[in-house]
Parts: sequence; C-alpha cells; structure tokens
Amino acid sequence: MQKNLEKEPLVSVIMNCFNGESFLKESLESAINQTYQNWELILWDNRSTDKSAEIFKKYNDKRFQYYYANEHTTLTKARNLAIERTKGEFIAFLDTDDLWDINKLEVQMYYFRNPEVGLVFSNYWLLKKNKNKKKIYSKKILPRGSIYYELIKNYNIGTVTAIIKKNYYLKLKRKFDERFSIIGDFDLFSRLSKECTSESVQKPLAYCRLHGKNLTNLKKEKEFEEFEIWLRENKNNLSKLNIKNFQKRIDYIKFVSYKIEGKYKKCINVLFKSEISLLNIKNLFIFFTPTILLKKFLWYYQD
Repeated sequence: MQKNLEKEPLVSVIMNCFNGESFLKESLESAINQTYQNWELILWDNRSTDKSAEIFKKYNDKRFQYYYANEHTTLTKARNLAIERTKGEFIAFLDTDDLWDINKLEVQMYYFRNPEVGLVFSNYWLLKKNKNKKKIYSKKILPRGSIYYELIKNYNIGTVTAIIKKNYYLKLKRKFDERFSIIGDFDLFSRLSKECTSESVQKPLAYCRLHGKNLTNLKKEKEFEEFEIWLRENKNNLSKLNIKNFQKRIDYIKFVSYKIEGKYKKCINVLFKSEISLLNIKNLFIFFTPTILLKKFLWYYQD
C-alpha cells in the first residue's frame, strides 16, 4: 500500500452503473485492492432496478460515493454527470463488469510526473466470463506521444484502462458528446489526444469482460452509424488517406455485423461499394466462414 497518501494526487474513479449487480462486487474489490490508495470512487446509478445499490452500500469505505440519477440517460451523459461530482486531479474509469490489476493505478500514475502528459492508457485482457478464458487485446505496440492520427487509423484505447489529467479534460469545449451513445469514448479520447501528450503501458493492466449484454454488442448498427456521423464532421481535419482508412474501418464493422446477423444482401452491398483491397479479400473470407466458427474468432459477438 502507498505511504504518505496526502502526497499522492487524488484519482476520481467513475463507475457508471445500470443493473450491474452480476459483476459489481468483483469490480469494486479490484478498486479496493489497488496498491495506489488515494482515490475516490463515484458510482453513478442510472436508475438501476436490481440490487446494485444494495451491494454498493454494504461497503463501509469513506472513499465510496453513491449518486442516484434523476432520470435514466445515455452512458455518455451519465459519465458527464458523474465527472461533475469529482474532486480528484485525475479521472479513471471502471465499469461494473470490468476489473483492474492490483497495481493498475500505481503503474499509470507514474507517467503523470511529466506535466505534458494528459492521458495514460494500457493494454488489457478481453475476458470471457472468468479469468481462465482471456485474450490479450493488442499484440502490437500501443502508440505514445501525439497519437491523434494513430487513433484515427487504429483506435486502441480501452476505457477501463484510461486515466485523464483533469485540467486537460476541462480544456475541451465538449466533454463526452451526448449525441454518441456508442462511440463517445473514441470521440472524447481522440479530441483529448490533440490537447496533450499521451503515454501507453504495453502490459495489460485491466480486464474488459465480454458478454451478451455489452452495449456495443446490443447496438452494433448504431455504432457504425455514429462513426459515419463522426467522419462527416471531421473530414476537413483529415487527409484523404485518413478518410479512406476510416471508411474501411466502418465498412468492416458493417460487414461483420451483417454477416453475424445473417443479412447477406447487405454484406454484398458493402462489398460492391468498397474499393478493391485486401480488406475485400478478408471480407470475402468472412462471408464464406460459417457463423459458428466466426463467433469463436470474434469474441465480442459472443453471448
């Protein structure tokens, strides 16, 4: 455990909750067990109807704060409302179905000794039900420094891993864009990356749990609709190559989603509209792969 806590910056941990009783206890324990102990945890209850509040209130920890929303909102709005209650110099995120390694905060907070660093994130594990079945998120080196265009090319920030220096966050004219219910994290972190230096930790420091109730699983079509809105609004700031690569990413998300859902005509439409490239070859391979096998490769579509 850290000594002389008053010398360590306060980290405000945002936990947005809507009927999160299934894994809530595990998530809370992963915060309590941190080697870095100077934090507060704000649970924003988005009008849950399960036992989430009961589970949370059993903990006798002065660092725990509970807020019950006046109305049910989107996740992005809920995050904005929760952040308004923070007292820390730094903001971290831990959803009710995710987990942190014991030294997650301690490892990442080290990088904020550089005052130009405003965002630190790490690799993480994709977790299927329990820790015995997991897969590392990225086998490639995560970007660091000025990473805006890297994120446009290949977005690789897991929200559960991110820590933000609050003064950089406050410089943003828009915080979490409440129009985006799925890609709000991508939008915020990409804009934030223009304002500050970013650091990354190659070692996985968190676990993102995959299950059938994940928001991006349930609203995959909404996801690529929001990406298309984002691209239209940001084209003027991107090169032709950036735009091309981003559109390929949208087409890939569409294609896989349609294939999983058995919407084969829409798959073919995506193929015809896309430029001839290696992505088309990859999509053709996906098209002829049995859905049962495809789901084994694509964890994020599993129940």
